Amino acid sequence: MIGTAPARTDVPVFDAATRERLVDVAQIALEEARRQGVTAAEAGVNVSQGLSVNVRMGEVETLEHTRDKGLGVTVYFGRRTGSASTTDLSPAAVRDTVRAACAIARFTAEDDCAGLAEPERLARVIPELDLLHPWNLPVDHAIELARGCEDVARRLDARITNSEGASLSTHEGLEVYANTQDFMGSIAGTRHSLSAAVIAQDAGGMQRDYWFTVSRRPGELEAPESVGRQAAKRSLDRLGARKLATRRAPVIYEAPSAASLLSHFVGAVRGESLYRGASFLIDHLGKRVFAPHVRIHEQPHLPGALGSTPFDNEGVATGPRDLVKEGVLQGYVLDSYSARKLKMQTTGNAGGVHNLTIDPGPLDRAGLLREMGTGLLVTELIGFGVNLVTGDYSRGAAGFWVENGEIAYPVEEITIAGNLRDMYRGLVAVGNDIDVRGNVRTGSILIENVTIAGS
Repeated sequence: MIGTAPARTDVPVFDAATRERLVDVAQIALEEARRQGVTAAEAGVNVSQGLSVNVRMGEVETLEHTRDKGLGVTVYFGRRTGSASTTDLSPAAVRDTVRAACAIARFTAEDDCAGLAEPERLARVIPELDLLHPWNLPVDHAIELARGCEDVARRLDARITNSEGASLSTHEGLEVYANTQDFMGSIAGTRHSLSAAVIAQDAGGMQRDYWFTVSRRPGELEAPESVGRQAAKRSLDRLGARKLATRRAPVIYEAPSAASLLSHFVGAVRGESLYRGASFLIDHLGKRVFAPHVRIHEQPHLPGALGSTPFDNEGVATGPRDLVKEGVLQGYVLDSYSARKLKMQTTGNAGGVHNLTIDPGPLDRAGLLREMGTGLLVTELIGFGVNLVTGDYSRGAAGFWVENGEIAYPVEEITIAGNLRDMYRGLVAVGNDIDVRGNVRTGSILIENVTIAGS
C-alpha cells in the first residue's frame, strides 16, 4: 500500500482553531443578516488545501499547490431569496456580502417553495464518520510516487509506446454550515488519489486505457506499481480490437462503468427532474422499476467512505434508506425546495446522494461472464446519449466480446442502445466485485437482451 511512504499523516492542517475562525465568520454573517431584517438566512464557509503533481514521460509537467477559502450566504425576506459569495473572510467583507445578498432579495419575485429546511429535520447529533486522514506529503516524494507509477506502466511491455502521464493529488477541506434556526455544523475530510494512463501500439493500431486509486486514507491507496501495471495491462488487452455487426445480446457493464447506470437512475428520481416533468419515472413511486431482486439504498454513515456525511448541504440529517426494494421505487432524491414543489418532505439529499449502493449477488466478474455465456463486456463508455425524459439510451462503448463465458477478443466503435425502463427491468445480476472509489458503489452489472449497434 502507498501509505508506507515516508510522509507525515494524520496531522490536520485545519485544526480546532481553524474551525473556530470559520464558525466566527458564519456567526458574523448571520448576525448581519438579522440586522438587515431577514426572515431567515444561511451561511456556508469553507477552506481547503491540496497538492497535485502530473508527470509525463518521466518529467514533471505540472506541480500545483492550492489553498482556497470562501463564504456563500443566502437570505430570505419571506419567500424572496438572494445569494452572494466572497473569498474575503474579513468581517467587513462578510458584512458587505450579506448586504449584497439582501439587496438582491429585495428585487426578486416571491417563491412559495423557497426557505430553509424544516427545523425538525436538521442534524442535532453529529456522528463521527472517520473522514479526515491528512497526508502532508513532501513535494519530492509526491513526484517520486507519480513517476514510479508511470515508469512501471511504460516498462511493462515494449508495446507501451507512449503515455498520457501519471497524476497524484491530495486534498484536505473543512466546511462549516450555519443557519438562523440555531444550526451550526462542520465537516472535515480528505481525498487522495493516484492515476496513470498509457498508450499501447502494435501493427493493428493504438489503444489507450487507464487505472486509478482513490481513498480518504493514504494507507488504503493501491501501490503505485499496482496502478501502473493495471493501466498498462488494460491498454494492452485492448490491442487488436474489432468491430461488431449489429445484434441483440446480453451485456455486462464492468463495475466502474456500471456506476453510470445508477447515476442515470438518480438523475431520473431527482426532485428537480420530477417537478419539471423531465423524467421517465414521474409518478412511479411504489411501482416496480427494476428487476424484483434489486435493492438500491443509501449508506451515508459508512466510516471513511467517500460519500459519507452526517448532514446534507442544508443541515438536514442523513440516514440509511432504501430507494429501491425488491425492484419497487421507495423514494425520491429531494432537497427542501424540490420537496415543497412536490408537496413532500426532504430526503436529506441537498447536494446529491450519499454512498448509493446496489446490493451484490454471489458472483464475481468471472462468474458473471460464465452466467452470461455469450455477449458483450463493456469496459468504457463514451458520450452521454441519455434522454431522461423518455429513458432512451444510446452510448458509445468499447470492451470485449465474450464466448462460452470467456473473453474472446476486444471490440470498439460500437453503440449500446435501448431504453432505461427495459434495461433496469432486465437487470439479471450484480457482481460482488464492488467498486468503492466513488459515491456510487456497485459491482459489475449483467443486463439481458440489449441492442449493440456496430458495422
